[in-house]
Amino acid sequence: MEPIILNGYYTLIAATLVLLLGRLLVKKIQFLQDFNIPEAVAGGLIAAAIIFALYQWFGLSFKFEKSLQDAFMLVFFSSVGLSADFSRLKQGGFPLVIFLAVVGVLILVQNGVGIGLASLLGLDPKIGLITGSITLTGGHGTGAAWAKVFTEKYGLQGATEMAMASATFGLVAGGLIGGPVARRLVNNLKRGKKAASVKKADTSDSQYDGETFEEKDHMRFITASSTIETMALFAACLAFSSIMNAQFSGLGLPQFVWALGFGVILRNVLTKVFKFDMFDRAIDVFGNASLSLFLAMALMSIKLWELAGLAGPMLIILVVQTIVMILYGYFVTFRIMGKDYDAAILTAGHCGFGLGATPTAVANMQSVTQTFGPSHKAFLIVPLVGAFFVDIINLFAITWFINMLG
Repeated sequence: MEPIILNGYYTLIAATLVLLLGRLLVKKIQFLQDFNIPEAVAGGLIAAAIIFALYQWFGLSFKFEKSLQDAFMLVFFSSVGLSADFSRLKQGGFPLVIFLAVVGVLILVQNGVGIGLASLLGLDPKIGLITGSITLTGGHGTGAAWAKVFTEKYGLQGATEMAMASATFGLVAGGLIGGPVARRLVNNLKRGKKAASVKKADTSDSQYDGETFEEKDHMRFITASSTIETMALFAACLAFSSIMNAQFSGLGLPQFVWALGFGVILRNVLTKVFKFDMFDRAIDVFGNASLSLFLAMALMSIKLWELAGLAGPMLIILVVQTIVMILYGYFVTFRIMGKDYDAAILTAGHCGFGLGATPTAVANMQSVTQTFGPSHKAFLIVPLVGAFFVDIINLFAITWFINMLG
């Protein structure tokens, strides 16, 4: 049966309903609160389960407006760039470099685990790369790009389907494990019962400025003129990313990297050279709204029947990768980043983009900080590393592993 096509209007309506459902579920179900499951993940998975049931029982499937989902993703990453004042980037300093090294090592570990298990299970080692950093750290976009290379250059059949299934698994797993892992770490710090004092202390004593993405439900006052100015900035980032993505497609960089990079440049040129008063509150509102809508659309678009059809060996690899991420975050990321509250929130973010995507990482961190209090350090470092630097490292790592495999 042909899928039911939902245009942009209906896709947007469905996404908002998913978010409202997720908010209701998290509010009413203590389990979701206890394990800090993001609202978009809770609502999105229920929507995906309903769609799966309709497909299994009645053969019904839905096709949502993909361009709208991509647009919200680009707006979110543009907001990360537009929030990245160079004076704030300096605050990241050495911890940002350390976190980048921690993330880089995980990429090597993921590919090593993937290749090793694929070989052990009698699969093509390149399938280990697909179930490694290509789709887990890289996500759907990187997975689709490399799947095309594996199919056309190496003749690996079904690479695209495997990449999409693996990336989907990672997106779900990343959204599910980040909150619980961070909550356990925070409770181990004996801060679980002191949320109010943590919040007050972190807000007043933190050396990190800016609250972008940190408290998504915090009331922010914006005006019509500031909204229009901010929309113009976002439009410039999206237009630039579209042009550069078309002109330099051979570099293999996802379009959102161009949007984020241009946002950083635009922000600092306007504020430093032209003394433009950037309206951060409007950028924050647009960024958080886009993040929530993108996640809702991504999760309700998941075809769970594709995951159900995963080959046994491939599913084994992905489950092991999830366990590796949990252990790596708990014993490596947390400890190297300082074994404090900020390190716990950084670990939640790392679980998010280490298996899924940067929007998942930010949602993970928001779900934890809403309970225990803000972490300016984590919200400064994770979006920049997860959205920008990690793709560059991942590109070189994947290329090296492919050349090694021949």
